[in-house]
Amino acid sequence: MDVNENSVIAKAMDRKVTLRLMPLLLVCYVFANLDRINIGFAKMQMSMDLGFSDTMYGLGAGLFFIAYALFGLPSNMALDKFGAKRWICTIMVIWGILSAGMCFVKTAEQFYTLRFLLGAAEAGFFPGIILYITRWFPRRRRATMSAWFALAVPIAGILGGPISGLIIDGMNHVSGLSGWQWMFILEGIPVLFLGYLVYKILPDTINEATFLTAQEKAQLVGELNAEETKKTEAATSFAGIFFNKYVWILVIMYFAVRLSVNTLSYWMPTFIHGTGVSSNTTVGFLTAIPYIAGVIFMLYIGRSSDRTGERRWHLFTCMVMSAIGLAIAGVMSSSVVAVMIGLSIACMGGNAALPLYWQFPPAFLTTAMLSAGLAIISSFGSIASFAAPYMIGWMRDNIADPGMALYIISFMIFLGALVVLTIPAKQVNRTSSNENTKSGVKNEAVTS
Repeated sequence: MDVNENSVIAKAMDRKVTLRLMPLLLVCYVFANLDRINIGFAKMQMSMDLGFSDTMYGLGAGLFFIAYALFGLPSNMALDKFGAKRWICTIMVIWGILSAGMCFVKTAEQFYTLRFLLGAAEAGFFPGIILYITRWFPRRRRATMSAWFALAVPIAGILGGPISGLIIDGMNHVSGLSGWQWMFILEGIPVLFLGYLVYKILPDTINEATFLTAQEKAQLVGELNAEETKKTEAATSFAGIFFNKYVWILVIMYFAVRLSVNTLSYWMPTFIHGTGVSSNTTVGFLTAIPYIAGVIFMLYIGRSSDRTGERRWHLFTCMVMSAIGLAIAGVMSSSVVAVMIGLSIACMGGNAALPLYWQFPPAFLTTAMLSAGLAIISSFGSIASFAAPYMIGWMRDNIADPGMALYIISFMIFLGALVVLTIPAKQVNRTSSNENTKSGVKNEAVTS
């Protein structure tokens, strides 16, 4: 098979896999993020109705990630045992029911319990999908595809803010329910339908993909197998994951990335309210602005990283942007214009950093260990997802300067950015000598 023919097959294969998998995965992750962060939009009205302090809210928001950390590994292992579509369908149905069930919360204890259970249900979704993407997309396309998947984070903010604000204000006291209760119901139920679509549409393996020809399957399998031989410092056993120094470096990096993403997800509406904006609908529409900027920048950075093959400096730059943006929002916390500028810069950096980060773990984990490795990294890194909302809530209740928490978080994100530069460039960057070209994979990567 010559290079030109190989390139034609690769392009057709890429197009088919992308169109079959990515739209559904993207929509599912939009609702995963929406059901995770809509508590931020409900906070003002819900806290007034139930008498929750900022500390109580921060603890409840953060407990999601304690469960997320505890159940990430067993959930990802279950995905390998039962198959991607069955397991993802199951956890989506469970989290849809739990998310809608938030409308029944009356006490802090109920709030804490449901948030914990929701975290347990969602624990395997994100690392499971990242694992799924690594099994369907070669390294040459993975940053772009991960960026498309991670678009769900800003899209949830773009759509979720206005929709949640309109529901909270527009349906308040309808049928005796508060607006925040209607928000949880209307944003939780669609997940049940999406879970059914996952079961019907997603193939578990490449061999089950009826939309690919035999040549395209061989091309894809061969290319993915060829990448395995180039992992020179990878963990090859379960115990090896814990003793590989780069795995712990990856955990630190992920901790910093999650600090950025979750600070924005859970507290952006509150930061905007703090500038004097009182309307939930207005706040909802304003939160869309930073996320729109994040979408544009995320796609640009993902394509730039794939085009140049460079990973480290792209991720470093995004994390520094996030740190600077949050610091601006903290320093100028009373100015709506300054806060919006700071949040936009932070959202551009944080949202772009997330898909870039997930290009690093596969370079240090073999295929056999990738499922467990991703779950372990995600679980340990999720400690940051608990720390950010809880620390901000506690400081807002107990420290006069509302920006102090943002200064601390910004500094920690910046330290995480410096850690990125300790990763060997040759291990994560794609070059002509260690990676298949974008114009077509090499003949020796094809198996019959």
